[in-house]
Amino acid sequence: MSLLPDAVRRKAFAEASRFRGEFYECLTARRDALFELVDAVLCADGAVKSPVDLTLLPEHRRGHGAMYGGLNQGRIDVDRLRTVLAGLSLPRFDGGRLVLAVDVSPWLRSDAPCSAERLFCHVHGRAKTASQFIPGWPYSFVAVLEPGTTSWTAILDTVRLGPVDDATAVTAAQLRGAVNGSSPSASGRLGTRIS
Repeated sequence: MSLLPDAVRRKAFAEASRFRGEFYECLTARRDALFELVDAVLCADGAVKSPVDLTLLPEHRRGHGAMYGGLNQGRIDVDRLRTVLAGLSLPRFDGGRLVLAVDVSPWLRSDAPCSAERLFCHVHGRAKTASQFIPGWPYSFVAVLEPGTTSWTAILDTVRLGPVDDATAVTAAQLRGAVNGSSPSASGRLGTRIS
């Protein structure tokens, strides 16, 4: 038994269905194979260890060959996906306020010496003097926070920082882009860039 009124459930289901249809249209090559892989990732019971594991889930109705074909030859129209994501509604606080947060988080890759443009990322240890620098890629995120006591956010922008990038300048540019990219449209969604 659901605690939500029927109208709220129907609206949420309609928005999810609309997004699925629009996302499917963003897939330009091997779209059926990619779409089933996305469904399988979303329906998996926990972390996915390898793409082959996805082919064993009921949501992936194709064979291993389709999975490899989708990953190797599938394409996504990133600009169209940005537009679709920009059409989603954002969480708002009282009075319709958006609360933005910024963070730089590393994707640590100490075991990938041939990976391009790795930087030394600062990582906090558990002890007071246990801070370390580990090779990886730092990413700068701008997100909209959800009201209430939740850890959910809506990511607006993600940029990988390179060796010559200044984290402060990149973050300032991301925030300017988020604020200047806002429109008084029905959704009020800010622009999204995935780099």
